[in-house]
Amino acid sequence: MSSKNSSSNSGSGSTGSSSSGKDYTVTSSGTNSQGNHYCHRESDAGSGYHYSNNDGSYYYSNPNGSTYHNTGSSSTYTSPSGYQVKK
Repeated sequence: MSSKNSSSNSGSGSTGSSSSGKDYTVTSSGTNSQGNHYCHRESDAGSGYHYSNNDGSYYYSNPNGSTYHNTGSSSTYTSPSGYQVKK
């Protein structure tokens, strides 16, 4: 993850709904000078964040401790217990 925010940041507190139907609040988000985006979210389940990079790769860290990283050509899901699935 080389997506370090350096240009814009908003703590708008906007709300949304995840693909699982759970509500969340965006506590901060921004885009760095390379055009990479990040978003930090809070929900009843905990906090999580994602990075979306301008090369098409992205990374999710979920409230349950799982992560998902997609490089565009491969992806890795890591469960909360550390089990990995690579494609």
